[in-house]
Amino acid sequence: MAFIHEDFLLSNAAARRLYHEFAKEEPILDYHNHLPPRDLATNRQFANLFEIWLEGDHYKWRAMRANGVAEQYCTGAAAPEEKFHAWARTVPHTLRNPLFHWTHLELKRYFGITELLEESSAARIWSAANEQLASPEMRVWGILAKFKVRALCTTDDPADGLEYHEQLRLAPLATKVFPAFRPDKALNVHQPEAWNAWVDRLAAVANVEIGTLQGLLDALRKRHDAFHALGARLSDHGLSACLADFPSEAEAAAIFDRARAGHAATPAEQERFGAHLMLYFGQLDAEKGWTKQLHLGARRNVNTRMIARLGADTGFDSIGDYAQVDGLARYLDRLEREGSLPKTIIYNNNPVDNFTFATMIGNFQDGSVAGKIQFGSGWWFLDQKEAMEWQINALSNTGLLSRFVGMLTDSRSCMSFPRHEYFRRTLCNLIGQDMESGLLPDREDWIGGMVRNICYANASQYLGLGTA
Repeated sequence: MAFIHEDFLLSNAAARRLYHEFAKEEPILDYHNHLPPRDLATNRQFANLFEIWLEGDHYKWRAMRANGVAEQYCTGAAAPEEKFHAWARTVPHTLRNPLFHWTHLELKRYFGITELLEESSAARIWSAANEQLASPEMRVWGILAKFKVRALCTTDDPADGLEYHEQLRLAPLATKVFPAFRPDKALNVHQPEAWNAWVDRLAAVANVEIGTLQGLLDALRKRHDAFHALGARLSDHGLSACLADFPSEAEAAAIFDRARAGHAATPAEQERFGAHLMLYFGQLDAEKGWTKQLHLGARRNVNTRMIARLGADTGFDSIGDYAQVDGLARYLDRLEREGSLPKTIIYNNNPVDNFTFATMIGNFQDGSVAGKIQFGSGWWFLDQKEAMEWQINALSNTGLLSRFVGMLTDSRSCMSFPRHEYFRRTLCNLIGQDMESGLLPDREDWIGGMVRNICYANASQYLGLGTA
């Protein structure tokens, strides 16, 4: 039997019924990813397996470095085929790492390849995959159709021009593609040189003079409006922890003025300025009925020598141990008291926060929307089988799993859509175990319907992207 078979990860009869009858055929709504809009708009044709699979994948780079692979085969100047062979040599050493599962699931689903990847099979797999990648069906739009991706949301800076999203809006593409508003760089008043360059870019694209804090807020609102006009209905924030030390308007303006003049904000000033902007972003989202995503807890850019050499998002981030509860509670409460709390999804990067986040969302459900505040799916270091089960269990024990909006890829690769299948199999296996052991009734109308909704319908209804 091939390693990836029809009942992969499904350890009991109930799980197999749930997956094959209720989960397998559901379409995908990938509401948070990092796919380049240019690749989507131009219907990119990938030249080889490296381009579609290894280019920009810091998960694989981390594993390769741990396996003693030199940097030239990760982010360096080695030829694409050499980098692929370096990855192939690493794969047998990834046993029990989710990369081993993902690698073979992706090879199977994209290319029908069932052979295990290792050094001895690398040349055959490279040749077979590249031959298929040359076909029109394996361009980006064909891949989206193959995996029944109804809609996806990229991650976009408000200073981005959105020209590729303008093109996508007019393209004959069945998948709907929307930008998502990611204004993290607006908070970086502690790095005035980079921050001022970003503010200048924002001013240019918004056609707003930014000489005051109000000018910055006006420009951000104008870009928020532009995103909305292109179908955006989600924002996203990547923070160590929620910022909730709220300043007065005058204090926030003074911090802005000093940073605009080139003076770095202190850590306390940066936090207070960031808290001021985060309130504003919440207000913007609430006004338009958007969903806010809070990705909390990553410890980023740890290896400063390698970050200086390679830049961010190259595999030198890890789980942080930040205090989360108080700031998150104060932030959500402030928005709620102002009548400006939008639909919100909170994601933790540290598993110690599972029950903290799962119970926090219950404090702000208001009956206006089912599951208005969501405990998001396992993110980054937690987007694998065991941690998905932890997240599902924490949500089930403290809230309503039936209202969960499900999985996303959070990926830069067009090879990552099988992560939805991986999640669905994990979900069905966990619930199937409960059915087999008598913890849940044998009511497939209830349980099958819940599974189907978690796979697609809940997210479609909740996000308001017009995908129902």
